[in-house]
Amino acid sequence: MSVKPASNGSVGARVVAEALDWVGTPYRHQGSKKGVGCDCLGLVRGVWRALYEDEPEPVEAYAPDWAEAGGRDRLLDAARRYCRERPLAGAAAGDLVLFRWKPALPAKHAGILLAPDRFVHAYQGHAVTVSALVPQWRRRIAGVFSFPEPD
Repeated sequence: MSVKPASNGSVGARVVAEALDWVGTPYRHQGSKKGVGCDCLGLVRGVWRALYEDEPEPVEAYAPDWAEAGGRDRLLDAARRYCRERPLAGAAAGDLVLFRWKPALPAKHAGILLAPDRFVHAYQGHAVTVSALVPQWRRRIAGVFSFPEPD
């Protein structure tokens, strides 16, 4: 996988800058407030709000096992409604990347690509952090999406 760099002033560059500004925010399930607390979805929601001023739809309260309940791939479905899906080979810095833990399960984790080998995300027990996109993460990628151009 090669990740294209974000060009200055592009949506991708703005997404990367905003996501990096969240690094160090403590993990809080259902949180989405920079510096206060967020989970992986809250990080994406916060970056979205910084770019577009509002969220595209309300997010209902969810339990830690939300993805396993109901059998729907709600995270992938939402990404497809508001972002442009792209092939993994066409990934660019600033793209939303979704992960599933096992092939038969819905996507349950989200992060933002920074480079071919790095992404920013929030996960339980850790503050928002930059992680290496090692093979254990790479093989769990369920989809890659670019954020839309602001109006």
